[in-house]
Amino acid sequence: MKPLDQFIIPFSGLRSGIHNYDLQIDKTFFEHFKHGEIRCGNLSVHINLEKEERMLVFLFSISGEVILACDRCNEPIQIPLFGEERLIVKFGDEYSEQSYEVQIIPESESKFDTAPFLYEFIHLLLPMRRIHPEDEKSDSACAQTVMDKIEELSQKPKEDPRWEKLKELGMKNEK
Repeated sequence: MKPLDQFIIPFSGLRSGIHNYDLQIDKTFFEHFKHGEIRCGNLSVHINLEKEERMLVFLFSISGEVILACDRCNEPIQIPLFGEERLIVKFGDEYSEQSYEVQIIPESESKFDTAPFLYEFIHLLLPMRRIHPEDEKSDSACAQTVMDKIEELSQKPKEDPRWEKLKELGMKNEK
């Protein structure tokens, strides 16, 4: 069995109605997608599939955490994720995407691969800013060496003495 086979949902033998699936996502899931920023995580996915005569309606409930690099110090940070997404799969002549949440698959298909959609949904749940939280003293949990360097670089630079001489010349000319 291949690592992502558990995310392929066979629907051809299912009766019309609601069917539930519980899946786990771990490091092997993210290793399959080589170009993503997530390399590690532990997520639970509950899939509620409603099979109808001419379409499938997937409701995905995703919860857990992923590990990313902090935007400030580049050290690993755990990001909790929680969310729900919906995907409607209709039957047609060929594969196509009608909209963000509506996919068309050929009527001859008997199974549907949810892995690429889950991968996309997980990325949509990521916060825009990913930094270590502050502790109760309002100190950042980022690497101290990085925080020291940020502090050093953010201080007002000493003024170049040559500018002082130029300012004096400018004041003499105004008189």
